[in-house]
Amino acid sequence: MLTLCVMAKKFFKYDHRLTKMARELRSNPTPAESKLWQYLKGRQMLGYDFHRQKPTDKFIVDFFCPQLFLIIEIDGSSHNDKYDIDTIRQKRLEALGLHFLRFTEKEVIQSTAEVVTAIRSWIEEHTPPSKFGGL
Repeated sequence: MLTLCVMAKKFFKYDHRLTKMARELRSNPTPAESKLWQYLKGRQMLGYDFHRQKPTDKFIVDFFCPQLFLIIEIDGSSHNDKYDIDTIRQKRLEALGLHFLRFTEKEVIQSTAEVVTAIRSWIEEHTPPSKFGGL
């Protein structure tokens, strides 16, 4: 069964059966997910609301910002040998109008400042100037 999720006046369906798995993933984050979450939670990233382990369509994404239609994925060892599957998954979600930023687990752990800067830069490049008071 698919459930509708309203995001910024746009509707995305998601399989409600993923809710339990997403809750379990939120309870057991990887070290990289925990580290990045420290910078995304509580609207710390330029005032935007991010969700972690968010059911979206037929998938669970690592981080999702509904206002920006932005998905942030951290590719760790669970993504080894899954390039083709990840590509298909990403293309399907992009077809729904969603945007992706991908980082490796190693990048998040060893170069956190650069990852946070890349996310901030993407948001600034894809947000109207009025959001930042004309900056």
